[in-house]
Amino acid sequence: MLRRLSVTITATATFWLLCNSLTLAETKKPQQPDKFPPNPLETTTPDPLLPRDPKKQPLSASELQQLETALDQLNQEAAAKLQAGDELGAFDTWNRELRLRRYLGSLKEVQALGRVGAIAYQKNNRPEVQYITQRLQAIQKQAQSQKTNDLELLQALGQAYRQVRSPQNAVVVYEQVLTNVRQQQDTAKEIQTLQTIGEVHLSWFDYPKAAATYQELLKLATARGDSVNELIYLQQLAYIYEQAKQPQQAVNIRNRLAEIYQKQNNLTALPALKLAIGSDYESLARENPNLLQEAFNNYQQAYTTAWQLQQYVRASEALQKLIALYRSQGQINNALQASEILVQSQQLASNFYGLMNAYDLIGQMNLERKDYPQALKAFQKGLEVAQQLKYEEGYFSEQIQKVSGQIPR
Repeated sequence: MLRRLSVTITATATFWLLCNSLTLAETKKPQQPDKFPPNPLETTTPDPLLPRDPKKQPLSASELQQLETALDQLNQEAAAKLQAGDELGAFDTWNRELRLRRYLGSLKEVQALGRVGAIAYQKNNRPEVQYITQRLQAIQKQAQSQKTNDLELLQALGQAYRQVRSPQNAVVVYEQVLTNVRQQQDTAKEIQTLQTIGEVHLSWFDYPKAAATYQELLKLATARGDSVNELIYLQQLAYIYEQAKQPQQAVNIRNRLAEIYQKQNNLTALPALKLAIGSDYESLARENPNLLQEAFNNYQQAYTTAWQLQQYVRASEALQKLIALYRSQGQINNALQASEILVQSQQLASNFYGLMNAYDLIGQMNLERKDYPQALKAFQKGLEVAQQLKYEEGYFSEQIQKVSGQIPR
């Protein structure tokens, strides 16, 4: 009886302990940790560098001058700490400087925020970058609420956003600057602002927006008869469309460039441009085979112009493109004729690796049409060059051995 009672009491006690522990588990809620600690730039602790609370009584001109001198000293101290390897101490000092910079006015604060933000980004100090970005956004919001037309402040904000790698925020600010300068009909500042916006888009590989911006700049330059900048914007657009893999747009721009080069008698730049146009047409020909002829025409123009200008390296590039086109269309005889010219251009360019590869190409094409004596001749010449270079000798020896076995004795 006592044993049964003991078991019952033990079971009851165990059940009560379980219930009690479960109840405790239900009532005890884990605390959610903060993603980031409080922003050190918003600390309101009084600073010894301030003679009094500026919110209650503004600082005099002489006091502001003394404060600025002291803050410049803090900046130097922070830089010295960073140089000595004390990154934590450096940013603590910089944060103190930044907290106090606001009393010198928004412009000077924004400039300092950008300066320190650039260092924080370089050091991969993400929390510091976020603190600075938040402060910049607060200043921007205040400027918008006051409907400020302070272009110097807005441009400083845009630059600071670029320094902390916040392109979206930077573009928003620069768009506001653009609206203001257009209202003022200040064409010079409009162009400058558009150039900055284009640079921001390009730096973050936003090619569609970059293209739209440079198209605006191109229209302005064309309307003003500014041939120098028109050329620059066309070159930039050609690059953008190439990176964005938009061959049709690239062709349109590059054809305009070609017209300008020809009018200016600037033939030096023409071979490389014609090569690029040919490549664009080759890409377009995948969907429209009729455009393959345009690719051929441009490669032909690139080759002839380069040869006339003694740009033999460029001429070789164009010939290689032509040979590849001929082969793709089964025109082996034409490809072989172009290859003989390729040999000459590689010799004139003193490109011995290119010369060796040209002989290999001739050998392979002769193999395709089963002209073994000509193939053997090409591989033997290739071996001679390979021996001079001490490169790929085994490959050419092997090709010679294989081809020799195909020639009747």
